[in-house]
Amino acid sequence: MPINLSGRPFLRLLDFSTEEIEYLLKLSKNFKDLKRTGTPHRYLEGKNIVLLFQKTSTRTRCAFEVGAMDLGMGVTYLDPGSSQMGKKESIEDTARVLGRFYDGIEFRGFAQTDVEDLAENAGVPVWNGLTTEWHPTQMLADILTVQENFNYDIKGKTLVFMGDAANNVARSLMVVCSKLGMNFVACGPKENMPDAELVKTCEAIAAENGCTVKCTDDVKDACTGADVIYTDVWVSMGEPDEVWAERIKHLEKFRVTKEVMAMANPDAIFLHCLPAFHDTNTTIGADIAERFGVTEMEVEDEVFESKASKVFDEAENRMHTIKAVMYATLQ
Repeated sequence: MPINLSGRPFLRLLDFSTEEIEYLLKLSKNFKDLKRTGTPHRYLEGKNIVLLFQKTSTRTRCAFEVGAMDLGMGVTYLDPGSSQMGKKESIEDTARVLGRFYDGIEFRGFAQTDVEDLAENAGVPVWNGLTTEWHPTQMLADILTVQENFNYDIKGKTLVFMGDAANNVARSLMVVCSKLGMNFVACGPKENMPDAELVKTCEAIAAENGCTVKCTDDVKDACTGADVIYTDVWVSMGEPDEVWAERIKHLEKFRVTKEVMAMANPDAIFLHCLPAFHDTNTTIGADIAERFGVTEMEVEDEVFESKASKVFDEAENRMHTIKAVMYATLQ
């Protein structure tokens, strides 16, 4: 049966079948080929979308804006100070207004319930650009990058997430790996593991797709023979500054180092959704170095700059996969 996602919201990958996710990945590859060859693909000319941002961003905003313009659409960007949503106007009322102006709505913010309320009331497709719970558009970019590095044969490959495995990226990776037949390993402190109920759900999905889900605090056990080593920042946007001391104490042993990469398979790749604190060339990086004496946080600079690092391919792929999501749901 042909895949038809027209009119569907894109809120979390748990809502999509394996076949639907694979369709979006194939569509992403096609859009990347069109972009690389300079082939026009203004398939959604005349449509307009709005980007609602409670959390600021570089890649998410640029990926949606460039992707939308490549498809021929108009784009309105509303930063945290440019909308009355949740302040003078409820999310439900905002959705009903914007749904009459626009053909699609992107939301990047905090609560998953906010993006769900938008989708329920807008009457047009709503796309989750990130919430505290989920990060579905990032997952498609991650998996496209894995496909590109393993000849599009990813079933049975093992992806290890190092660090705060309770965050939205780790949770989302666990879902997408389970759906696509990749073994997923969460490696971090026991207090930073994904929710037990979600682990149980993903274990059942994984069993149907011939792969596994594992949670461990043993770095060697996790990374030996891995194909992908993935990490993310230790403190997520919106979390209080006070948590840095505790996170550094608990997560330092889960830093991705050259020794960690040596445990993985020889052709293993390193991924990070960015931004990354691999040096002190940021105000936060410099501040952490001054306060705690830590100059490299979740990943060593040597790993980040190595041939195994595919982080900038991953960042580019965000645009192509977002374009696929917009096209599939708006066509």
